[in-house]
Amino acid sequence: MNIIKLLDDKQKKVLLHLWLNKGDVLFRENDICDDIGIVIEGEISIVSYLADGSEVIYNTIRNDEIFGNNLIFSSQPFYKGDIIASKDTQLVLIKKDDLIEIMHTNKQFMIEFIRIQSNTGKALNNRIRLLSMKSAEDRLLYHLHENNNIITYSSISSLAKELFLERETVSRLISKLEKNKVIFRDSNTIRLYNKTR
Repeated sequence: MNIIKLLDDKQKKVLLHLWLNKGDVLFRENDICDDIGIVIEGEISIVSYLADGSEVIYNTIRNDEIFGNNLIFSSQPFYKGDIIASKDTQLVLIKKDDLIEIMHTNKQFMIEFIRIQSNTGKALNNRIRLLSMKSAEDRLLYHLHENNNIITYSSISSLAKELFLERETVSRLISKLEKNKVIFRDSNTIRLYNKTR
């Protein structure tokens, strides 16, 4: 659900509309989070870098999804990574004080915001569980399970980053699972084999 549709005309006036090009950095790691962002169209990635310079994508936010919601009311409201447009992206920002006022006067918006917050917590728990799995195969199959047995990805590299694995490992794993008829790949989609036949 697009949470912005729950706002009345007066509340929509506080929205800050932004248009980002692919690669634009909206916020840097350790910047203070004093607003939430809602992606209207496009994609935002939360990215950090290891000591060796390699990139880690902590989260990807797509159409109608929110970022900053886990931090804005935190005792340490600092971004844990760079907020980067991974595609040309249109989004809106809502300042903390405006968000509080909207939730105070718009019950429907407040309920939807809490639902989104609950789902975000669930997604974080799923990510922790994914990271606890040592086997690359277990990670891929768990990721499939958590996405209703279908994964859509833009590239093997992007999928590898989601799974916190090396690109070569994921490429070999997909070939092996295809050969063994565990998964079925069509273009940029992976499905469990027994769910497609």
